[in-house]
Amino acid sequence: MNTTAATPMSTFKPFPRWDDARAAALDEPGQLLYRSNLLGSDLRITNYGGGNTSAKIWQRDPLTGEQVEVLWVKGSGGDVGSMKLDGFSTLYMDKLRALKGLYRGLENEDEMVGYLPHCTFNLNGRAASIDTPLHSSLPYTHVDHMHPDAVIAIAAMANSQVITRQVFEGTVGWMPWLRPGYELGQQLAACNAAHPGLRGIVLGGHGLFSWGDTAKSCYENTVDLIERAQTWLAQERAARKVQVFGGTRFETLAADDSQATLARVLPVLRGLSAEGAPKLLHLNTSPEVLEFVNSADLEPLAGLGTSCPDHFLRTKIRPLIVPEAVYRLTGAPLKAALQDLLAAYRAEYAAYYERCKRANSPALRDPNPVVILLPRIGMVTIAKDKATARIAGEFYVNAINVMREANAVDKYVGLPEQEAFDIEYWLLEEAKLQRMPRPKPLVGKVALVTGGAGGIGQAIAKRMLAEGACVVLADIDQEALDSVGADLAKAHGRDHVRGVRCDVTSEASVIAAFDRAAVEFGGVDILVSNAGIASAAPIDETTLELWNRNQSILATGYFLVAREAFKQMKAQGTGGSMIMIASKNGMVASNQATAYCAAKAAEIQLSRSFALEGAPLGIRSNVVNPDAVIRGSKIWTGKWSEERAAANKIDEGDLEAFYRDRSMLKRSVFPEDIAEATYFFAAEHLSAKSTGNILNVDAGNLAAFTR
Repeated sequence: MNTTAATPMSTFKPFPRWDDARAAALDEPGQLLYRSNLLGSDLRITNYGGGNTSAKIWQRDPLTGEQVEVLWVKGSGGDVGSMKLDGFSTLYMDKLRALKGLYRGLENEDEMVGYLPHCTFNLNGRAASIDTPLHSSLPYTHVDHMHPDAVIAIAAMANSQVITRQVFEGTVGWMPWLRPGYELGQQLAACNAAHPGLRGIVLGGHGLFSWGDTAKSCYENTVDLIERAQTWLAQERAARKVQVFGGTRFETLAADDSQATLARVLPVLRGLSAEGAPKLLHLNTSPEVLEFVNSADLEPLAGLGTSCPDHFLRTKIRPLIVPEAVYRLTGAPLKAALQDLLAAYRAEYAAYYERCKRANSPALRDPNPVVILLPRIGMVTIAKDKATARIAGEFYVNAINVMREANAVDKYVGLPEQEAFDIEYWLLEEAKLQRMPRPKPLVGKVALVTGGAGGIGQAIAKRMLAEGACVVLADIDQEALDSVGADLAKAHGRDHVRGVRCDVTSEASVIAAFDRAAVEFGGVDILVSNAGIASAAPIDETTLELWNRNQSILATGYFLVAREAFKQMKAQGTGGSMIMIASKNGMVASNQATAYCAAKAAEIQLSRSFALEGAPLGIRSNVVNPDAVIRGSKIWTGKWSEERAAANKIDEGDLEAFYRDRSMLKRSVFPEDIAEATYFFAAEHLSAKSTGNILNVDAGNLAAFTR
């Protein structure tokens, strides 16, 4: 049992420091942005997309030419850590103050949001957030509203008001929970006016408001209050010598056991949670998470739900706990047990909706869990895309920190169920969801591309990423894999790209690649089998070694990769698409390329076999047949180029022109052309009724026509 307190909330790691030299070169909006980014760079201060910052700045009115007071405040849906200047809403302060005369009370406060566009300064198109009245109501030039774990822990204690006074020695006010909006802004102003000299106000169950006369003093005040809360909590925990979360109940699994379990369980869990739309998973095995899922108090604390509205908007009010007895199962028993757990969670969520819904509440949303806790393993979060799943996990880590600190010193209190529902199904939040753009066709899908670091593989990966897919690049060339993976991650985001070294001739290596895909994303929906070599030799000079090398990579390798993809797609139960990049040579023999042509023909027949067995499971299998893709292709940089030039009795430098002129359309074939054909077979909205097909991308080769 764990009888000592763990290191409290990174207390000993300093917060980012204000850089006077950098700030001196900035104007007032620039300093506000600098402060915002600095605050958002540390998740102990606020979580992704959470918190607000503002400054009241005197500017020239473009209509009258007079100096007017303008509120710059983080706009709706922004993130203080990554936002730019265009992320701020700008509003006339005199108009915001005049709104008080239109306010008709708490029951009608949502209508106040409709007035905010009328207060816009300089035709700024950035929508103002619901927190705008909170910032405009306070008389300070600079205001921060943050969600620091340490302060929310105090805000979520049963005796929050008393403890707030004790921690901050009367320099910080306290207000009970109230949903963000115009009424809260009015109450903030009243609390501040009633207690002159405050440095900030703690909102029960919610967060911290703090302020300053300058951008720097505001930042330093905010950080100092958070540090004070952290220090006090650390001292209290040390003095009390409490058991963290009631002590340790489970020991973390060995890494190999954990990874093997996840590779088996996550595709099943992902498929069962799909509910008609693909989802992606994110695994978190941080020390904070393991401490929580392995603790004696896991069930009772997780059952209380989260406190901060930012937390449960991302995570739902409660997680699902999967007992070890369930995730140790395999095959049909595993699927049945997970089905039962998910069915119970959905029923409980539907009952929560029925208990709390109001006459005008939006319809029941996806009732599946977002946060899934696995004792001895960690936490899995599931959402429509990888970034959303990862961020949900980060929010739940914030919630874990809050529960740990609050329960160690006092008693953790979650937000009342009705209040939680009213936030989750708030009509203003629903309106925000409805304004979101339609997702790209492959959002929520995972594509594994073998030969992913080559020219064709890169083009295919880029095409999939452009349509919203996540991509696992599998390649035997580690150096090229690292380089290509870094470039794609920079262009499309780190959440969307993973690289794994894979030798397709090794069964163990192929299995490990798919296990990695399962752990990183939850499974695979699209397989692009593209790893390749090329060789040429007259028949009587074709050695057994050359023959076996072609068969090993192009036939056996394609089989191993397709088999593992098939297994994973079957476990998910949501169908899938398998695309084999074969060759024109699979349809028509080329001179002095017997081993290559035979192996490519095997790929085509292999695809047909998978199409046959996959059809009842919704797994489609198709072939793309390129010809003479020279630019960017690895196989044309080695001996193959020399051999094909020799076989056709031309100079090596004339190869592209030779193949172009040989085609019926007299056009060169590029990697992007193969990528486009591959995307066609990957996209359900384009080819849902296509399986067992061959698509030639060869600019026209009469001998290779399919028959």
